[in-house]
Amino acid sequence: MKVFVCLLSALALCQAAYDYTTVLSNSLLFYEAQRSGKLPADQKVTWRKDSALNDKGQNGVDLTGGYYDAGDFVKFGFPMASTATVLAWGLVDYEAGYTSAGALDDGRKAVKWATDYFIKAHTAQTELYGQVGEGDFDHSYWGRPEDMTMSRPAVKIDASIPGSDLATETAAALAAASIVFKTVDPSYSNHLLTHAKQLFDFANNYRGKYSDSITDANSYYSSYDYRDELVWAAAWLYRATNDSTYLNTAESLYNEFGLQDWNGDLSWDAKVSGVQLLLAKLANKQQYKDAILGYVDYLIDTQQKTPKGLLHIDVWGSLRHASNAALVILQAADLGISADTYRQFAYQQIDYALGDGGRSLVVGFGNNPPTHPHHGSSSCPPAPAVCDWSTYSSPGPNVNVLTGALVGGPDENDNYADDRNDYIQNEVATDYNAGFQSAVSVLVALGY
Repeated sequence: MKVFVCLLSALALCQAAYDYTTVLSNSLLFYEAQRSGKLPADQKVTWRKDSALNDKGQNGVDLTGGYYDAGDFVKFGFPMASTATVLAWGLVDYEAGYTSAGALDDGRKAVKWATDYFIKAHTAQTELYGQVGEGDFDHSYWGRPEDMTMSRPAVKIDASIPGSDLATETAAALAAASIVFKTVDPSYSNHLLTHAKQLFDFANNYRGKYSDSITDANSYYSSYDYRDELVWAAAWLYRATNDSTYLNTAESLYNEFGLQDWNGDLSWDAKVSGVQLLLAKLANKQQYKDAILGYVDYLIDTQQKTPKGLLHIDVWGSLRHASNAALVILQAADLGISADTYRQFAYQQIDYALGDGGRSLVVGFGNNPPTHPHHGSSSCPPAPAVCDWSTYSSPGPNVNVLTGALVGGPDENDNYADDRNDYIQNEVATDYNAGFQSAVSVLVALGY
C-alpha cells in the first residue's frame, strides 16, 4: 500500500512512502505475540494463550509476565529493559504519531507489560531478577510457550553479585515510562519513579557488569560495559524528575568515562548516541550537539551501506541496527541542523524494510513479506496438534502470521532468504522492533 508524499525541502522532492500508521499498529501486535504470563482480556493476538504461569524467584516470588526475548522463550532482563526504554522514548517524544495512528493506548500497554514485570523483578532495593529461563534448556525445545515443561530457573543480581548495566537500563525504562504515564496514571508514574531511583542508586553504589554475575546471559547478551547505561539512566531520571542532581551526575560521569570517544551505535548494549541526544536537548550544550551530529554525519557519509542503500552496521540483525540508526538520525534532526537531509535519509532506511529493498521484511505487511520467521510459537498449529522439531523443519510457512515483526535482515549485498533455519537473517526479537517502531512513530508524527 503506497501513498505519495512531498517533502518540503529545498528540492521539494516527492518520495513514495508506505502506510506508516499501519506499520506502527502492526508492530504493537508483535509485542502482544511476545507476551509471557496471563494474557489480558483485550489480547488481539488470539493464537497466543497464557504461558509460563509458574515463573518464580526465590521463596516463590512471582515473576510471571514480561516479554519473551525472540523466537524462543527466555526472559532476558537486559534487552527487555532496553526495548522498554526505546519504546517509551518514542511515546514520550512522538506521542502525536501514536495518536494519529490510533495506537496510543496500545503503545502505553506495550510499555506497561514490561514495566509491570520489572516492578515484580525488583524484589528489594539492591536486588533485581535479570533472567528467567536458561538458554540451553530453552533452545533444545521447539513448540508453543504454553506447552513448556523445561526448567526455568530465575537469576538475580544483588549487592554481592552486581549488574550496573542491567539495573540502570531497568531504571532508565522505568523513568522513561514514568513520563509516559505522568498525566494518565500519576500514581503508577510515581511508583515507577520510586523503583527507578532505587535501581539507579543500587547500580551506582555496587558497580559491575551483569553478564559477569548472570553467567548464562554471557552466551547470549554479554554486556560490553556498564558505564554508558549509568549515564543513560541518570539522563532519563533528570528528564523524569527535573532534579538537577541527576543532570549533574550524568554530565560528570559522561566526562569521567570519556563517552565522547565511544562508538555511537545505539543497541541493547550501547547507549552513547542516546545519551548524547538526551544531553543535547536537556543540557543544551554544544559539546553534545557536536558529538551526535558528528556521529550522524558519519552514518550518512561513511558507514558501510548495501548496494541498495541500507546501512550495514552488523550482519546479525542488520535491519535492527539500521532502524536504531534511523531513530538516532530522526532525533538529531529535531536539533534543527540538516533536518530535511537527516529525515529523508532516515525514512529511506525504514522504507528499505517495508519494501524498497525489493520485498517487505516485516511479517504480514506489504509485498512478499517473510512467512518463515525463526519463531517458535507462530510456527505451531493450533493445540492440541503436535508442534516440535518436525514443525521447525517443515517447508511450509508459519501457521500463524507474526504480524508486525521485523526480521533480522539482509547481508551486506542485500541478499536475504526467508528461511526458518536462519536465525541471523530471519529471527525476530523485541529489541529489533523497538527502534524500528519508535522511528516509524516519528514519521507518522511528521505526516510522512
